Amino acid sequence: QEQLVESGGGLVQAGGSLRLSCAAPGRTFRTLSVGWFRQAPGKDREFVSGISWASGSTYYADSVKGRFTISRDNAKKTVYLEMNSLKPEDTAVYYCAADPRVAVITTPQYPYWGQGTQVTVSS
Repeated sequence: QEQLVESGGGLVQAGGSLRLSCAAPGRTFRTLSVGWFRQAPGKDREFVSGISWASGSTYYADSVKGRFTISRDNAKKTVYLEMNSLKPEDTAVYYCAADPRVAVITTPQYPYWGQGTQVTVSS
């Protein structure tokens, strides 16, 4: 059972930046693909970004391409989501999720989830 812990959320003005972290201290971190999802009030949980453990390939939702960057540090067992040029519509609870599959899955069908971190972007 992998435990995931997100951090780095907060309140920021539109145009600002935040960096989210997803720590996964378990032994299998190197063989976990990680996805970031977000859920705004009254909306479904949606895919934001993901990174494959095998190839290091990265994936982004169209709404965040060019603004968000996902990366991983296997030595620190942490995945990061750098979020720039934030918009009010980015406001949501952000979750990281992990899966031992090679491919990044863009639907929320991951076995391991963190508790979420709130991101609020004011206009």
